[in-house]
Amino acid sequence: MRMNKVVVTMAAAMLALTAGVASAQSAYPNKPIRLVLAYPPGGAAEGTWRAIQPKFEPLVGQQFILENKPGAGATIGADHASKQAPDGYTLHLADNGPLTIVPAAKKLPYDPVKSFTYIGVVNIGGVVLAAHPSVPANDLDAFIKLARAKPGSFSYGTSGFGGIGHMSGELFNYVTKLDLVHVPYKGGGPAVAELLGGQIPLLWSSLTPAVPHIKAGKFKAFAVSSAKRSSAMPDVPTVAELGYPGFEASTYFSLVGPAGMPADVVDKLSKALLATLADPQVKEALQKQGYEPDPTTPQAASERIQRDLAKWTKIVKEVGIRME
Repeated sequence: MRMNKVVVTMAAAMLALTAGVASAQSAYPNKPIRLVLAYPPGGAAEGTWRAIQPKFEPLVGQQFILENKPGAGATIGADHASKQAPDGYTLHLADNGPLTIVPAAKKLPYDPVKSFTYIGVVNIGGVVLAAHPSVPANDLDAFIKLARAKPGSFSYGTSGFGGIGHMSGELFNYVTKLDLVHVPYKGGGPAVAELLGGQIPLLWSSLTPAVPHIKAGKFKAFAVSSAKRSSAMPDVPTVAELGYPGFEASTYFSLVGPAGMPADVVDKLSKALLATLADPQVKEALQKQGYEPDPTTPQAASERIQRDLAKWTKIVKEVGIRME
């Protein structure tokens, strides 16, 4: 009888210990979370994160540690993030370039649909065609006439191959019949610095790093690539309304993780992100950067990537865009 009691007591203790371990494991997150950014500091990726961080971190319950992995049109960072443990402790704030544009033109070591767990879209917006003050044109029409009169004289910088800046530049060449030369950088920050210094005459830039310089008069803003004008620069027209109907190229950032993340972890992160994007201060912070909050469910985020991948695959083929 005493032996039976000992066995029962030990079994109960083991059950309690097992339950305690399971509870500790399920108490996500119980340590800081790494957030991979595929660009150098100072660009739109970091700007987007800084806008949502004050609200998002407290809702998740942990600090996020930034890990910059720039290069190769943001595919280095995306590939790195896709190969981490799917435990929710490594996430990636990815723009649509490495998820829907570069994969449309070249084979990559990851699959944009199957290699990631989609948590939600954060924001959406266009890019701006900005010029150095030394360019002798003050609007898009005047610049196009200037570029046609001096073929081969102008180049444009971007944050790298395969981003919306690159796509906007290629589409712009296509619809205007110009031959502006693409100069890719390893991120928006370095590209903006080159335009500031006059090393390049033009830049298709994310609004986050460009808007302050445009408002300070250090850059000229010719047009934005989005379907609608930006709330951060309502006086700057779209390319479409300046005589090129249908021209549209938007960029957006999505919060993703490696494929196979637990459903409860995804649910917690998704709810925190949706609540963050509903906050008026977060909305204002994103709008100041030229973006609009774009809250989506995990499923809707994944479906958007699939639609845009098909869209850009068609455009890359039709326009003849090369990523090398």
